[in-house]
Amino acid sequence: MEIIIIAAIVLFILVYTKKVDTKTFISENDIYLRGLKEKDYDFYVSAKYGDKADPNQLFMKRLRTTFYAFVILLLLVITNLSFINCIAVVLVTFLIYKSQYISLKSHYKKYTHEIDQMLPYYLKGLEILCQNYTVPVAISKSIDDAPDIFKPGLRDMIARIDAGDSSIQPYMDFAIRYPVRDSMRMMRLLYRLSLGAQENKYQQLLMFSRSVSSLQNKAREVKYKNRLSNMERRTMIMLVVTGGGTMVILLLSMLQLFSI
Repeated sequence: MEIIIIAAIVLFILVYTKKVDTKTFISENDIYLRGLKEKDYDFYVSAKYGDKADPNQLFMKRLRTTFYAFVILLLLVITNLSFINCIAVVLVTFLIYKSQYISLKSHYKKYTHEIDQMLPYYLKGLEILCQNYTVPVAISKSIDDAPDIFKPGLRDMIARIDAGDSSIQPYMDFAIRYPVRDSMRMMRLLYRLSLGAQENKYQQLLMFSRSVSSLQNKAREVKYKNRLSNMERRTMIMLVVTGGGTMVILLLSMLQLFSI
């Protein structure tokens, strides 16, 4: 135990005096360390924090936390090194490293249905703007009022369109980044609307409007089904609790009668 305490103090002094600077090491090897980052990590960070957090900074903080955890775990078993202890240290370190990603992923899964319902209402506002502006201009004007989750993807899409990319790819990449219900189909319709000549714009806009309305109706149906499911579950829990409580009271009453 004394060795562990001394080692911890020495490590703290080295880090405090910046003889061992983890930030410098991580920044110098930034390119290599980013290869450890999951492909969808940035998306999950954006899904939870929006524009309030930088995915790269969060990932670097995650690496530092993992490194410190590894050192502490290693110090705890250094006086009793064995194959099993080494495996345990590696496994616990890996779990600590993955814990933030798992938390972000579970948060996204939990709120996917909410994100799914945001898209139709965003597209409805975009449809109104498209009546007076071209599609790229309408998207640019819609960003400030868009849900925070969509803002990074919208900015990336507009940046690519402004840079001269007139293909469907910026729209499809947005749909891939936000794989919610009918996002692919809606982005294809939006791209076709951007290509339509002025004389055909009304027909294209009418088709887009009908699709948005259909998507809104689906979102409402899902919302009502979720509410109904929650009500049914709560009702079932209440019935089970009430029934169970009644049975317990009856059983106690019977035991009291028999005891008399």
